[in-house]
Amino acid sequence: MSTFAAIIAAAGQSKRFRDPNYKKPFVVLDQKAVWLHSAERFLNRDDVKQVIVVIAAEDQEDFFSKFGPNLAILGIDVVAGGRERADSVQNALAKVDSSVDFVAIHDAARPCVTDEEIEKVFRAAEKTGAAILATPITSTIKQSADGQKIQATVSRQDKWLAQTPQVFRLSNLQAAFQNRDAAQPTDEAELMEKAGMDVTIVTGSVLNIKITTKQDLQLAKAVLKVLPKPKLDAPTHPFADDHLWR
Repeated sequence: MSTFAAIIAAAGQSKRFRDPNYKKPFVVLDQKAVWLHSAERFLNRDDVKQVIVVIAAEDQEDFFSKFGPNLAILGIDVVAGGRERADSVQNALAKVDSSVDFVAIHDAARPCVTDEEIEKVFRAAEKTGAAILATPITSTIKQSADGQKIQATVSRQDKWLAQTPQVFRLSNLQAAFQNRDAAQPTDEAELMEKAGMDVTIVTGSVLNIKITTKQDLQLAKAVLKVLPKPKLDAPTHPFADDHLWR
């Protein structure tokens, strides 16, 4: 069986979330912090040997204050993020156990990913070396520089919306990051593409939404009600209500 590490990316600034008190990964959603919904999907997989949460340096004090004991119980590593997403993921990669075969990067703000989707993208990565979840674009695409006047209608044919997890053979992803120079790719698949490596698309679900605005938070709450719960081994989870980030 191949082994995996999971990097939970939670170091963004959440500018579009527009909340002066909380960044989106730390908002309470259905009785637990958003980032924990995402992490739970990986914590109890037998093939996941390491879970790393990447958070901004300015959030570390509060994060450890709220979750420190629980992080230790669950064996979750915490890494300080960088200026951009790629910098944060590269910081986390430096902490990945060299014995694992693959690494999965997942947005902390995607709490609605399912066990089934993770299983599919893991298996695809084993076969091809690199795989991501994505959904085909079904709506008409308009291009506008100012958000008011349409400049062009863009063909949606062969276009996909990338999601996470994005899963790669560890050695290949490390090599791509070592050679990225000053590049700031918007996701890891872009970096792999530029390194000349093929990335496989695994069709995901439109329910695997990324929380960006407060409206998305309400949608995620509704989605979680209809999704299967994570497969947790323990009868009670160590993250009790009194440890929620409020």
